[in-house]
Amino acid sequence: MSSGVEQKRVKVVAIDGPAGAGKSTVAAHLARTFGLLNLETGAMYRALALKVSRKGVNPDDAAAVTGVTTGTKIVLEPSEAGNRVLLDGEDVTTQLRAPEVTALASRVSVHAEVRRWMVAEQRSMALASGRGVVMEGRDIGTEVFPDAIVKIFLDASAEMRGERRFEQNPVVSLDETVREMKNRDARDRSRTESPLRPAEDAVVVDTTGMKLDEVMARVDDLVRVAFSR
Repeated sequence: MSSGVEQKRVKVVAIDGPAGAGKSTVAAHLARTFGLLNLETGAMYRALALKVSRKGVNPDDAAAVTGVTTGTKIVLEPSEAGNRVLLDGEDVTTQLRAPEVTALASRVSVHAEVRRWMVAEQRSMALASGRGVVMEGRDIGTEVFPDAIVKIFLDASAEMRGERRFEQNPVVSLDETVREMKNRDARDRSRTESPLRPAEDAVVVDTTGMKLDEVMARVDDLVRVAFSR
């Protein structure tokens, strides 16, 4: 089924951008404001990374990581507090924000077959919802749903994103957090399969120096205009 046909069945708001740009916060806000289902794709990659870690698989071995996807079931269940993430039926939500899992997710996500499997899972999940969906990740507007009704690319300087991530999880130093942010950017932007980049028709919103209410007002306007067409 083409993405064009899929778009006739479900309205998708695509939010892409690098780590720490505020995608999850914006997606949760839009879901509440417009009654959309929030499908956090980053959580799906982290869930797979957790399984890779548990199995002791080398995250840089493409074939081995792809093998882990066989029989793997990742489900996102919306709740008032945000998505619950079920990995093969187990609630792993609280385990997915650990720094080591986040770092591992970046490594497993570079493999082409893994990304193809994940894209198929994400499309299926969106279509099964039967309602409007907001999806955030790094290739939603370019690969997963290229015909999304509106595409937003959130960005900010690495320093600003590092500060935000450090405030959320000050496990390592700010300098190390920023350094890892830059390394993650390099991996995401240079990978062969679905590199991080704005879709040609995406609206880029640079949140560096913006207050949260300013960001929300901007994305609200973009979605409201798209839905009114």
